[in-house]
Amino acid sequence: MTDYPVRTPQQLHVMLQAFRKSAGLTQAEVAARLGVTQQTMSALERNAAQVSAGRLLKLLNMLGVELVLRPKKPGAANDDDKGTW
Repeated sequence: MTDYPVRTPQQLHVMLQAFRKSAGLTQAEVAARLGVTQQTMSALERNAAQVSAGRLLKLLNMLGVELVLRPKKPGAANDDDKGTW
């Protein structure tokens, strides 16, 4: 199994789109399953940083992807932590 670390919001939208396409689903198909419009799904992919945790988890589950949180390895650089909270 391959891990795909996501460290920035910009990476998240690329990964969501890639997993959707890998699952052979269109935005319209995913939107119907989520109960939203295709336009909302498109906005969700483009602006993934603004998605609620609940909707993100529902989408990941639908795409057959799991969210795994783990501490970084000791000595790993924290250069991507720019205080964006």
